Amino acid sequence: MATNPLIAQGTLNRLRGSVVVTDVPELNVTASYLGKAGISLSLDGDATTFIPTMTGAVTSGEPYQMVTMTINLLKTQGLANLYKQRAENLSTLGDLVITPDASTLGTYPLTNCAIGSVRELSFAGEDAGYVVTIRGYYLINNSLWDLT
Repeated sequence: MATNPLIAQGTLNRLRGSVVVTDVPELNVTASYLGKAGISLSLDGDATTFIPTMTGAVTSGEPYQMVTMTINLLKTQGLANLYKQRAENLSTLGDLVITPDASTLGTYPLTNCAIGSVRELSFAGEDAGYVVTIRGYYLINNSLWDLT
């Protein structure tokens, strides 16, 4: 009979998640500005393309993946209005760095980001959310650039 290896499962820290907007630091987001849903990040598309052949497939690594990030801001705080004003004036943000809720997982540096949309807003006094969607891309397969 196998024994339990007692591998620690780790701990998440919901207060650790953050967004740093490199060129516009007044748009940086920490836990104090977030609703319960916090920050989410989706890597869109494949990291590797598979090209079918007669007997298998050829792989072709992608140099980047598009990303969609959702920030659940609180409309009761001024940061939501700063994002609103940014979208009204110039929706591009530049580079961002996302820090996840686990200290064992590295940061996600994102490139060429912009505000994509704001979810439907409720003004019935029962929802404090101001949910911003940001799009950009994440560099992957860095060894592809080693052409030697």
